[in-house]
Amino acid sequence: MRLYIETNFLMSIATGRDSQAYNLLSTPPSSVRIAIPSICCMEALSALEEELKRRNRFENELNLQISQLRRDVTSPYAKSLLFHVRQSVLENRGLLNDIKERLFQALDQLAAQAEIIALTANMLQTSLNTAFFEKEPTDNLILYNILQDASVHPTEVKVFLSGNVKEFGALEVQQPLRDAGVEQYFRTTESFLGWLNSQSTL
Repeated sequence: MRLYIETNFLMSIATGRDSQAYNLLSTPPSSVRIAIPSICCMEALSALEEELKRRNRFENELNLQISQLRRDVTSPYAKSLLFHVRQSVLENRGLLNDIKERLFQALDQLAAQAEIIALTANMLQTSLNTAFFEKEPTDNLILYNILQDASVHPTEVKVFLSGNVKEFGALEVQQPLRDAGVEQYFRTTESFLGWLNSQSTL
């Protein structure tokens, strides 16, 4: 079985949104071959950079609050709040380190366990000529990577796991996926594993 994943899967590991995703990636069932477009690795790293910027902006705001609170030398509330805001700075840094570490672990497992689909000139040209996602050119390119890869594996069972329901879960996207032989779409790792287990009991 060929299981397609995309950037959202990696970020769900990095941000802790999907508790089962890392286990699936690090120890996939013997019947499952995970495949991901190569551009998803770059997109995940770009998403990490954006998260770093957001966390830094948040820390800057916390530091401004610390400056203000330190001026109040009489209120016990200011003293207590100052302690908690300082603690928030440390926890914000810790969370960012967690996100970075989990993403790098996921990418490391990806390199060891998954098939990374190389971007070809044909994939790029097809993506530019037909846009399923007018406002999401990267998702459009990811979709065409999967569609073209699926077409060269006609005899395999093919499924797609993506929490990006807005784009990849849309009906107008599901039809070309089915035409390429990708018969099942799953929003969560849990739903995919539940379906996989049900297949083994048939």
